Amino acid sequence: MNQDWEDRVTAAWATFDDYAEAEAGDFRAVIDALVAELPEGSALGPFEQACAWDSTGHSDRAVPLYREALARGLDGYRGRRARIQLSSSLRNIGRPEEGVKLLTPELDAPSDELDDAVRATLALCLSSLGRDREGLSLVLEALAPHLPRYQRSMANYARALVAPEG
Repeated sequence: MNQDWEDRVTAAWATFDDYAEAEAGDFRAVIDALVAELPEGSALGPFEQACAWDSTGHSDRAVPLYREALARGLDGYRGRRARIQLSSSLRNIGRPEEGVKLLTPELDAPSDELDDAVRATLALCLSSLGRDREGLSLVLEALAPHLPRYQRSMANYARALVAPEG
């Protein structure tokens, strides 16, 4: 889509916190109006709608829309966001194993600013499956580079949490 549309979507999301919980439908209507401007078959439409449903507490409504956006070819930065958010929504609706399957390949994807979100969301999915040590390892691995000291120690502790005992 063009920059004007992108700017209006960004502006709409900037107002999200201005909506009271009872006005969630009003916010989704703003997003729906922007989506209506997109060409037929655009992957951006279901993605933005999924984000709106998800952000207003309806993970169950967001899941099929994220899947549709990805099936339509949503890729790049937004595609990665969709996989992170879909995994989180799957966890929220009791399907964390699907979230793990979806996000695990993202650990090997080219690095970007979403790396820590991948690890944090994957850690939550793992924890929901009772795999807390693996989840904690991922979170420590993500945290270590941001520490002013102890980066090497924390990275080693993260690896040790999931190392085979022996």
